[in-house]
Amino acid sequence: MFEDTRYSVSPKDVRTYSNERLREEFLLDNLFVADKLQMVYTHVDRMIIGGFLAVDAETEIADGAAVGTPGFFDAREMGIANLGGTGTVTVDGAVFTVEHRDIVYVGRDTKSVRLASKDPSEPAAFYMNSVPAGYAVPSALIRQADSKPVTMGDEAHANKRTLRMYIHPEVSPSCLLLMGITEPAPGSIWNTEPPHVHERRMEAYVYFNMAPEDRVMHFMGEPKQVRNIVVADRQGILSPAWSIHMGAGTGPYCFVWGMTGENKAYNDVTPVAVKDLL
Repeated sequence: MFEDTRYSVSPKDVRTYSNERLREEFLLDNLFVADKLQMVYTHVDRMIIGGFLAVDAETEIADGAAVGTPGFFDAREMGIANLGGTGTVTVDGAVFTVEHRDIVYVGRDTKSVRLASKDPSEPAAFYMNSVPAGYAVPSALIRQADSKPVTMGDEAHANKRTLRMYIHPEVSPSCLLLMGITEPAPGSIWNTEPPHVHERRMEAYVYFNMAPEDRVMHFMGEPKQVRNIVVADRQGILSPAWSIHMGAGTGPYCFVWGMTGENKAYNDVTPVAVKDLL
């Protein structure tokens, strides 16, 4: 099931990484391949990150052999964001029609999830975050219109943006997964600026709705050892709990964020002032 496995790394080791090694450990650059389910298992809070570009085929997530349980969702929950055209997510026979920027929450004890496009000429692109779950929460479709928008930043700092909460205690509950989508305002380029770390949660991202020629400069690392990774459209990033995370784009972009860890307190973060970065 898994195309790759990523292991936890020490921030002390990351200080010595080359650019190539940094990308090998933290960049997810092959999530969307036509008609092939791409799944990456990480030992960063055991989050599984996946992608499925449904062109001429559909796929099913059901078997749990790769995670050591009879069914994939016997001890896991999942969020599925659609980054492409209209698709369907079928959860134990219940069919959800999923538009661009809708997210489906799949609860623990689900038996089967099927992913498909409505129109192969405009394929759905399903992005997945799956994490361990200690109890079951009912599956649900969260449309963009049902998400909770929070506007932050300002034009003077080029960091004005709208963060939308989807899988979140204030919108649609889960066991431990948080998931949402952020979009910078026109003319703004920065996200999560000023940055922060959250010692009690890890985070993963996928950048999307980018022009082929554009890139996001994703900044990561310890506050006194800042590194950067150049990210293209529909590529993902792993962000350990010890790392800052912020980005600047050369053109318009959005990103899906997903988190898990000790709690679901979105504001449980330690801010880092830009002037203190090195």
